[in-house]
Amino acid sequence: MNFLINILIFFWFTRTAKGVLFWIYLWQLKSYHIGRFLDHFKTHKGKKILFNPLLLTKLLLCFLLFIDYYAALSILLIIYGLEFSFFIIGIIKKQVKKPVATVKAIFLIGVVFLDVIGYFYFSYLYAKNSPWFIFAMLAYDICIPLIVSLIVLFFQPFFVMLRNNTLKKAKSKMAKCKNLTVIGITGSYGKTSTKEFLTTILSSKFRVLKTPEHKNSEIGIAQTILSKDFDRVLNQETGAPFSEGARPNTKKDLSVPVFIVEMGAYNKGGIKLLCDIVKPTIGIVTGVNEQHLATFGSLENLLSAEGGQELANSLPKDGLIVLNGDNKYCLDLYKKTTLHNKKLYSVDKNVINSDIWTESIEVTKDSVSFIAMSRAKEMAHFTVSVLGKQNVQNLLGAILVARELKMSFEEIAKACNVIAPQQSGMTLKSGIHRINIIDSSYSSNPDGVVADLDYLNIFKGKKVIVMPCLIELGDKSAEVHYQIGKKIAKVCDMAIITTKDQFENIKKGAIENGMSPNKVLLIDKLSDIVGHITTFCKEGDTVLLEGRVPNEVIKLL
Repeated sequence: MNFLINILIFFWFTRTAKGVLFWIYLWQLKSYHIGRFLDHFKTHKGKKILFNPLLLTKLLLCFLLFIDYYAALSILLIIYGLEFSFFIIGIIKKQVKKPVATVKAIFLIGVVFLDVIGYFYFSYLYAKNSPWFIFAMLAYDICIPLIVSLIVLFFQPFFVMLRNNTLKKAKSKMAKCKNLTVIGITGSYGKTSTKEFLTTILSSKFRVLKTPEHKNSEIGIAQTILSKDFDRVLNQETGAPFSEGARPNTKKDLSVPVFIVEMGAYNKGGIKLLCDIVKPTIGIVTGVNEQHLATFGSLENLLSAEGGQELANSLPKDGLIVLNGDNKYCLDLYKKTTLHNKKLYSVDKNVINSDIWTESIEVTKDSVSFIAMSRAKEMAHFTVSVLGKQNVQNLLGAILVARELKMSFEEIAKACNVIAPQQSGMTLKSGIHRINIIDSSYSSNPDGVVADLDYLNIFKGKKVIVMPCLIELGDKSAEVHYQIGKKIAKVCDMAIITTKDQFENIKKGAIENGMSPNKVLLIDKLSDIVGHITTFCKEGDTVLLEGRVPNEVIKLL
């Protein structure tokens, strides 16, 4: 019996380790933001985490332990043995969900494991050789989500203090940077692409630093400011990070450093906080939609932050705000802002009296080309190796800002030649059986899905979309997914939806617009997704991977 108990203890520790890693991973994924964390459990996947047959079985075992101890122990050994096996398989296949090894995550893991060891020690000390010992282990297993969450929230004020200290240092450092042009970019979509395009363009003439990858929060921006890369740019040292593909030119203006800051937020006041740190003199609002509406709580709060109002209000009187004229919320901001220096860009000149617009847009499988024209009667032809017409809009925003910084259209067009496809967040690859794979799994939002489907539509042969339902859309979610279903029906021959939350609304939109019901599929098993695609598609057909599609699916395809 002692041997079996020891095996059970070993399995319990392993299963507990997996649980701890997962729940800290989930908190980290949601940026330790309680609103985003709780919103996750409104999704089908989130509900399954908390309420599932395995959890119900463990709850029943808590009672069975005191009715038939040996039967309960045997069942628990089987359950923990299976969980241990799946954990080991996950490690081998590199599928275990674990947090990125930041100082905060490591600290929290350490605290939780100290709690685990302490709990086990006292349980063993006071309840060994009795059903209460097994009950104690089982109870801790069931309560791991609550325990980890309470520990995260308990230490959150401490990390907020550390964060505020980091923000204070960054703000103080920025206050000393007198000869620095700061460009702030916000919006619900298009922020990262616009940042990447603008970085490449400006890097051909100026010393430029950008916020890296997904670091658009206050702590990520502050860490960038306090980094050595930031100092190298300011001090005119070589080795400063340029955007991928950028070619520093000998006529670079070394006297003008530029800091391009991507700004994201989940609460009203979030963008104002970032502006108070970096003090932008130029602002870009790339476009606004319902993305993250659930975390903002209301459209009014969203429009205040990612909608650009806080950015516009934070600019100096002689600052410049650049707005997407194709977006109704940006147009409203253009009308309301009191800034004298405000500019609009739009794809179609007939929509709004823009400062820059396009003509003769041509979209191919591997590039976009267009003529950019301005109110000052300037024009230039651009050919850029990015995918999809939606990137013309993001390029226009970058071109307009570069023009305001005294770069000529010719200089900008030349710099655009070295923009790489991956800078747009979408790439085209040749996959299994020579099926075209459009990888747009970087992120997803309502406008992005529609734009990516427009790009998919230029391909010949059968067309398939694989995507999860979008999250954090609040009460707009049902309508947004219905409209996505309508668009899918116009473009695709088959749709594979990987999450259940709004599947029925996507299916309804697709069927009501002519798509066969058996071509709108809900599939969450990775092998089945790949199996359906490889059975349905042949060489020359195209698959769009939209949003947070599992990496395993991408690799298999």
